[in-house]
Amino acid sequence: MSRFVAYVALCRAMLLGRLALTLAAVGVGIRLVDDPWQAGGALLLVTVTTCVQVTVLGRWPSVIRWRLGFLAVDAFIMIAVLVVSQGQVAFFCYSAGFAALTGALLGIRALPLWIAVAGLGLAVATHLLRTGGPADSIAAPFVLAFPMMNIVCGYGAAVLTAALTRYLDASIAAVASAYHSAAASERARLARELHDSVAKTLRGVSFAAVALPTLLRRQPDLAEELANTVSVGADTAIREARELLTGLRRDPLDRPLAAHLRELCRDWTERTGIAMQLDAADVEEPTPAARYELSQITAEALENVARHAAATLVNVSLREREGHVELTISDDGVGFAPPGELTTLSTMGSFGIIGMTERAQAVGGTLRLDSHAGTGTRVVARVPLPAAAGVTTTPSSGWRP
Repeated sequence: MSRFVAYVALCRAMLLGRLALTLAAVGVGIRLVDDPWQAGGALLLVTVTTCVQVTVLGRWPSVIRWRLGFLAVDAFIMIAVLVVSQGQVAFFCYSAGFAALTGALLGIRALPLWIAVAGLGLAVATHLLRTGGPADSIAAPFVLAFPMMNIVCGYGAAVLTAALTRYLDASIAAVASAYHSAAASERARLARELHDSVAKTLRGVSFAAVALPTLLRRQPDLAEELANTVSVGADTAIREARELLTGLRRDPLDRPLAAHLRELCRDWTERTGIAMQLDAADVEEPTPAARYELSQITAEALENVARHAAATLVNVSLREREGHVELTISDDGVGFAPPGELTTLSTMGSFGIIGMTERAQAVGGTLRLDSHAGTGTRVVARVPLPAAAGVTTTPSSGWRP
């Protein structure tokens, strides 16, 4: 919300509040005045003019930019209420609202106006007391105190508006900071994805291309094989780029994570023909980054099953536990004996599990792998929910041989 919109909303609230206060005050004391029709006329004037002002602000909010003109119109209406009500309670309520309006639009600079309105109210109150009866002497302290409320209302409105302005500025700054942080996080994630896939493949293609001219002169047969490697590498880079783009589009944020995983698993089952039991409960939505990484972990784990596990059944579960979203993928395949250290997999040319672990750690989560030869494999990824993400923890790989 911008400052302009906040000013318009605040002014409309003050106009309606003044109308409600005037209706209540005049309604309560209408039986105590000598001329109820006079009080009713003042009340009708306040009601009609307030409705017009609120309507104008609703349809043409830009009129508030001409603050002095808007306040001049309201001051003219205040004088009209004074004349119609002959200085009765409707005038004092309206003048208090006018002071609050000036405080909202002009801030502390409206102090001379508050003093002027208070002086006018004091003159009206003094005139009423001089022309009244003995009973008025009892109410004199209260009547004379009413005009002082103009200064209080004006100053209070100025303080409230200043606080609202500071809150809006802080909110806008927070939103801008979150936007820039999200953009930086997204750029870092894309850089990581490119580095882990396309960049590595293209680096290998580049090395092969550099060696190709020398081999053409010395070992033509080997050069032909290397040229084929370059071609295959280029095709692989194209495929990885397409897979990266597909992954970026894979997780639409306009539907729950559970529904997205159901579709992802259904497509995988139709493609591979491997049976699957899916238990995806509706959970509190994690952050967009966590959603993406969980989707990629699921896709990578299922691809590992299709390539290596020789499984006949896969179980996928999505649950919410202790402020985390827990994703479990298990199969009844051949399993394997994982090494004691995760880094050992890289020397074996197996980067899938390392990539899944890094994905979980990138969003403050953990990944655990349980597998034994002949008993299948179980992958458990846990990522914190937004409410729990504020608790600083040191993510661990969760690797268990």
